[in-house]
Amino acid sequence: MNGQVVIITGASSGIGKALAKELFLRGAKLSLGARRLDQLEALKSELQSSDILCTETDVSRESDCKKLIDLTLEKFGRIDILINNAGISMRALFNDMDLEVMHRVMDVNFYGTVYCTKYALPYLLATKGSLVGIISIAGYIGLPGRTAYSASKFAIRGFLDTIRIENLKSGLHVLVAAPGFTSSEVRKAALTADGTPQGETPRNEGSMMSAETCAYKIAEAIKKRKRSLILTFIEGKFSVFLGKFFPSLLDRLTYNHMAKEPDSPLTPGNQNK
Repeated sequence: MNGQVVIITGASSGIGKALAKELFLRGAKLSLGARRLDQLEALKSELQSSDILCTETDVSRESDCKKLIDLTLEKFGRIDILINNAGISMRALFNDMDLEVMHRVMDVNFYGTVYCTKYALPYLLATKGSLVGIISIAGYIGLPGRTAYSASKFAIRGFLDTIRIENLKSGLHVLVAAPGFTSSEVRKAALTADGTPQGETPRNEGSMMSAETCAYKIAEAIKKRKRSLILTFIEGKFSVFLGKFFPSLLDRLTYNHMAKEPDSPLTPGNQNK
């Protein structure tokens, strides 16, 4: 990836920040987008490079996505890799959830991917580059209490799979990467039923895959131009396998697993919160 120009959305924390560090070490020139510009600038200072562009970007706004692409071209003159990483989660039963939560999650996760891809695609085609979407195991398995999140991740997978087929003979590489539960800030900012942030994560982050390990595996998948990446065995590969061949069993196992979360919305008494 030495000298390649890489755009990463949601690069101020978590997997996005870890990807920025990983790809920088591999020699990439970085265009980083996130809402928290101060965090991006701090990362740039840490890496001490002039080959890093930081752009305040709210991917739910089409104009911000276009600006990110335009400024990248203005500085570097090309785009080799676009990593659609920006995302937001939620935690509530659909029956209790304000529909505005669905709109917000879809706007960031799905439409953010659509907007950035739309404006970057002509330049990725020119370089025969890589288009990457970071989804989740929730993009393969419907997670109870995560209706909007799962819907957005399924939508991204369908969108990017179709982009791959449409450009089958163009040399474009499309990767859909699905981490399992990964230690990041995404659960702290997750929306509750009324749209307010959840705050503290209900899960033990220490037992999860680190963002750095996740970023390394995604970088390797980009280098090898893989079409899909499913991370972790039990929560990832094995669950997807069960979904194909034993879907009813997977439904029960998923329900029971998610119901064990502290303060789970599936637990009677916690509903309508």
